[in-house]
Amino acid sequence: MDRSNETSPVMGFILLGLSAHPKLEKTFFVLILLMYLVVLLGNGILILVTIFDSRLHTPMYFFLGNLSFLDICYTSSSVPLILDSFLTPRKTISFSACTVQMFLSFAMGATECVLLSMMAFDRYVAICNPLRYPVVMSKAAYVPMAAGSWAAGITNSVVQTSQAMWLPFCGDNVINHFTCEILAVLKLACADISINVISMVVANMIFLAIPVLFISVSYVFIIATILRIPSAEGRKKAFSTCSAHLTVVVVFYGTILFMYGKPKSKDPLGADKQDLADKLISLFYGVVTPMVNPIIYSLRNKDVKAAVRHLVFQKHLTK
Repeated sequence: MDRSNETSPVMGFILLGLSAHPKLEKTFFVLILLMYLVVLLGNGILILVTIFDSRLHTPMYFFLGNLSFLDICYTSSSVPLILDSFLTPRKTISFSACTVQMFLSFAMGATECVLLSMMAFDRYVAICNPLRYPVVMSKAAYVPMAAGSWAAGITNSVVQTSQAMWLPFCGDNVINHFTCEILAVLKLACADISINVISMVVANMIFLAIPVLFISVSYVFIIATILRIPSAEGRKKAFSTCSAHLTVVVVFYGTILFMYGKPKSKDPLGADKQDLADKLISLFYGVVTPMVNPIIYSLRNKDVKAAVRHLVFQKHLTK
């Protein structure tokens, strides 16, 4: 049998990252490290106050605690790998590590989409049906809603990751990205990926399009209800209860839309610059959004600010 044309299976991948721009690596290492520390600190504080401050033991803050924990998991699934790639000359990752990293990133991203829609429903009930809120959003309801968000995201990730990593990979093993981003990995498969593409389209409909539609409809009813409130003070107070969530939704989905929806340059001379821009946009999307979420909720929510002050004051007293 002629084995001259056979290729050995890929045992690992090489992550290009910013290899073509070595002068930028040290700068971005410091920048991303600082942003990652802010993510851990900001979201960690939010988790602590939602656990230990009894005034925040409500559905909205329970969801917020889940969102903060999710953001920490999401960034921790990729940022340490990215930071290591900035300092390591040979930017390799094993097949198994690539699988785990892809699984975690996919699971956290899909879970956040569903969780944001659950938070929108919570705000809808609170503003449009305030008298029924304690019944509709009881603990027996909001805990399964959060758990269902995690279960849906993890299930989707199991399906997408297993389909991708069961493909045969041979020959080229260079991923033109910072992490094992699924589209970049699929390009290296030496087999038909049409099933994977169809599966991802269906997943995007379920975890992107449907939550966006659900959130949009919820806010149509919320805004209509707020506008019917006779007093300006009442309208302001009602809107303040959902403005933080709405801001997070706009930042989250707006960044996704910009990242994947912007037109590609047809100029071959600008291909390298666009490739660098695409990488940096993807990099900052994975860090900036989790970093600004606790800032948004802290600045726009007096209850959270009061809980943080109370937590800090308690620590000072115990010293």
